[in-house]
Amino acid sequence: MSDTASPAAASDRQRIAEALAAPEPLNWVLTGDSITHGLVFTEGRRSYAEHLHELIRGELQRTRDIVVNSAISGHRIVDILGDFDRRVASWRPDIVTLMIGTNDLSTDGPVVSPEEYAASLRDFVSRVRALGAVPVLQTPPPIDAANAPERARLAEFADAVREVAATEDVILVDQLARFTELGAGGIPWGLMGDPFHPNATGHAALAVELARALGIRPAPERSRTLPSLEGQVEALRIRP
Repeated sequence: MSDTASPAAASDRQRIAEALAAPEPLNWVLTGDSITHGLVFTEGRRSYAEHLHELIRGELQRTRDIVVNSAISGHRIVDILGDFDRRVASWRPDIVTLMIGTNDLSTDGPVVSPEEYAASLRDFVSRVRALGAVPVLQTPPPIDAANAPERARLAEFADAVREVAATEDVILVDQLARFTELGAGGIPWGLMGDPFHPNATGHAALAVELARALGIRPAPERSRTLPSLEGQVEALRIRP
């Protein structure tokens, strides 16, 4: 679910809409951890970053746009900040999306507080804006805490993302809220590959929600991907 309340976030959406309507090519950077990296649990199918690539460079016919996935499995927000030039700035981005937190919230290793995590998110947003790019924050998808007890702090960290997005006037893609809706208030088991990695259909859900937030909607005569992804996701929705 996407937050549309913030005037600045609405302005960022307008910037994206105007950029998509213009002929000049755009650079898109998607970064984060293993979920965005999109390996293993997609089982040879496409990750949400790859679906976005098809939507932009295929169905929107923006063939000169560049879509970069700089996510690295196992990373936390501090890892991205420590390698910001390579992961983000060097690509001269116009739009930067970030999904991070699944490892930050883990108590298996150095323990990070939600406040420290939020401060790092603010730093990230500030750096992206300094590049002249539009930042987009995503909450992580759900976690089966019964089978991943070291990652039981998801609610606190998702709230931190929401709070930073609200106070920094950033576009928010609330993937956790969307997955919870698809799970009828719980975890949508058919969209998960393990306790905290979405499977290929889970990546379809991530792609649909991100595309919606970014205003990526191909013309009906060229739209193949989104209807297919939406159908896959709806088929696995848990009905109350």
